[in-house]
Amino acid sequence: MAAAETVALVLDEESPLPESAADVEELACRLRGHVSQLGLVVPSEAPVLRRAQQLASAGIPEGYMPSRVHLVRLAEATQDLIAAVQAHDVAPAKPVQRRRWWKPPINVLRGAIFALALACVVLAASVPRT
Repeated sequence: MAAAETVALVLDEESPLPESAADVEELACRLRGHVSQLGLVVPSEAPVLRRAQQLASAGIPEGYMPSRVHLVRLAEATQDLIAAVQAHDVAPAKPVQRRRWWKPPINVLRGAIFALALACVVLAASVPRT
């Protein structure tokens, strides 16, 4: 999900407040990731970057309202960081793609198990009885 979309999830007037602490944590984690990616593009001495990094490194406060306020501040800092990147007319660095193992569809696994079972039956039937 793009940084602007995550920011919109938090700051958009029609977006509801996160209901649970897990929702707040997930959104904060996404915003932290965007701050770290955008931080690679913005000059390290930029005050916008320092503010965003400070908010990203701070823990989420306990309590309903303090945690939501922190989330909004983090989203605003991320939004400011996006604006700084756009002002420098630089595209953010692309995330490194990790290699993923091929996950076979369930029917391929079922077919392989069936073939293995059939081979076992054929092998058992071909063994001479003593």
